[in-house]
Amino acid sequence: MAIETEQKSPSDGKVWGFFKLPFRQSGNNTSTTSSSSSASHLYGQSQPNVEGSNHQGSANSVSSVAKSLLPTRRRLKLDPGSKLYFPYEPGKQVRSAVRIKNTSKSYAAFKFQTTAPKSCFMRPPGAILAPGESIIATVFKFVEHPENNEKPMDQKSKVKFKIMSLKVKGPMDYVPELFDEQKDQVAIEQILRVVFLDPGRPCPALEKLKRQLADADAAVEARKKPPEDTGPRIIGEGLVIDEWKERRERYLARQQVEGVDSA
Repeated sequence: MAIETEQKSPSDGKVWGFFKLPFRQSGNNTSTTSSSSSASHLYGQSQPNVEGSNHQGSANSVSSVAKSLLPTRRRLKLDPGSKLYFPYEPGKQVRSAVRIKNTSKSYAAFKFQTTAPKSCFMRPPGAILAPGESIIATVFKFVEHPENNEKPMDQKSKVKFKIMSLKVKGPMDYVPELFDEQKDQVAIEQILRVVFLDPGRPCPALEKLKRQLADADAAVEARKKPPEDTGPRIIGEGLVIDEWKERRERYLARQQVEGVDSA
């Protein structure tokens, strides 16, 4: 009878409450499982991003290290390439020369530096070169007397010169501050060491040095001369005399002479 009463009483709260309890628990479990799975899903989504960022940061660091190990691309060509030759004359200021050519496709600035700024200087100390342009720089150095009875040619100079380059946008006035403002873009082209030559013993290096110094002096004299004026001559303020005006004046002068003769 009890069984029939339970079957005929679908609205009995106890009976349905007994069967509903597992469903409620399963619903709670389902929601808990779904919430935990969604949390794990979100964590799983965020986790690869963290790993990717670490991987990207490590890749950037590796690429920067690789770039630092690669040889620097040269913008300048030097002649001589790694040495500065000076005539050995103790107690005197002697000169050397180096030709600097811009071999890149853009404008480039160069700058000299030395380990002995008190006894050495360069002319010019820096400049901006157009693509393919070259210049001969003159280096001045005071030669010290040998110490401890050393032979003149056995004396080794510790002075070194460094030539740096920097890519610039176009023609502009050279200022040393360019290299301070763009330190990351500065490239060390070459470190030159000093080599002394005996002026009393001719050699190919000494003859080449003499030719380069002569070319450097000629270039300095050429820069001192005022540029040739190929345009019209200007006399006074606003008075321009050109070929057409001169011919007109000669024509008017002839007309005046012919008018006087006819009168």
